[in-house]
Amino acid sequence: MVRYNWLLVTFLVVFVAAALFRLLLTRMNVNHLRRHGHKAPAVFAGEIDEGTLSLMTDYTSESARFGSLEGIFDDALILAILLSGLLPWLLGLIIALKLHFILSGLIFFGVLALLGSILGIPFDLYSQFVIEKKHGFSTMTIKLWIADFIKSFLISAILMAILMGAFLALLHYAPNSWWFWIWIVFASFQLLMLWLYPLVIAPLFNKFEPVRNEGLKEAITTMMAKVGLKTQGVYQVDAGKRSKHTNAYFSGMGKSKRIVLYDTLLASHTDEEIISVLAHEIGHWKKKHIAKQLVFIELASLLVFYIFYRLVDWPLLYRTFGFEQAVPYVGLFLLAVVLSPLTIFFIPIGAMFTRKFEREADDFVHHLTGTSLPMCNALKRLAKDNLSNLFPHPFYAWFYYSHPPLLERISRLMEMENKPRL
Repeated sequence: MVRYNWLLVTFLVVFVAAALFRLLLTRMNVNHLRRHGHKAPAVFAGEIDEGTLSLMTDYTSESARFGSLEGIFDDALILAILLSGLLPWLLGLIIALKLHFILSGLIFFGVLALLGSILGIPFDLYSQFVIEKKHGFSTMTIKLWIADFIKSFLISAILMAILMGAFLALLHYAPNSWWFWIWIVFASFQLLMLWLYPLVIAPLFNKFEPVRNEGLKEAITTMMAKVGLKTQGVYQVDAGKRSKHTNAYFSGMGKSKRIVLYDTLLASHTDEEIISVLAHEIGHWKKKHIAKQLVFIELASLLVFYIFYRLVDWPLLYRTFGFEQAVPYVGLFLLAVVLSPLTIFFIPIGAMFTRKFEREADDFVHHLTGTSLPMCNALKRLAKDNLSNLFPHPFYAWFYYSHPPLLERISRLMEMENKPRL
């Protein structure tokens, strides 16, 4: 039985305040778009008409409303799990089985993960087959969605079992130092997945093949050689069988490093534009942005694991949520949930750093290719093709955006292009 005390009241106040703040930001962003999204910005003159602007507003608004609804459901589910007595009941069933600590913990987390996965199905279906279909993006079939769901579920279950099994073993056999060894496992697992994903996991969902456009492939290879960057290859992926959204990315590390272009991107952009987009991605690698982000994540995770170590035996934590005894793997879950509302304070800090990285990568495009015009054209085309929000609320963009707003990026690139050369 849940016991009301200062810890529960504090958690509920912060949790609800964070949820309301997210809803307020979303509403503010949508209202700002509806007020200002009737006339195309000067840089888009002649490229985006009123009809496209209306589509952009509708897509952003509908996606935002649905995202808010899903967020409300997720928050309600978390509170229901915590306050209903479900967790003590589940733990009682598991303890009655008299299993080993590691297996008991895997069942505990597995049941909760399965519950979340099942309850998330309606939201994913609505997003794919209603919103994305309505706005002309989704090309997904029910058969493909089911295949993706099964594969994703199995892969996630296997990876979670391996990672959580290691965590639970260390929690059980190294009670005084598990926080450090779990951090080592976590960091190693992240690096392994970064290397393994493009070679093993991604091909289970999509077909990757060398870029067919030999001229583009040669231009990319030449550009890569110019900056001394080697990759495993330049690939195109059949992303169009799921969505018409366009993208390009770098993936992997070491010998598994590769460039991947969506087939939708290849179909809608010129070679020059594609080269500029890849030059931007190369800028991230040359400026070591990925490495810096990894270092930050690892250091932050080390701090988090140590905090969990200091609090996992806290009696009040267990009594508050109806547990009669301290069970470490239950404590990890409770701490993750109780402390989760505080992460909202760190979102704008992370966003500021990633926006700085994006600006540096944009600068690198001009440095590497000698011009910013193709990148400007690529951003305009990406905005139009993906029905992006051209008018985000400034505070919303400051708080959430990992990239500078499109108009800011394009204006900055144009300034570089028009800057007198010495």
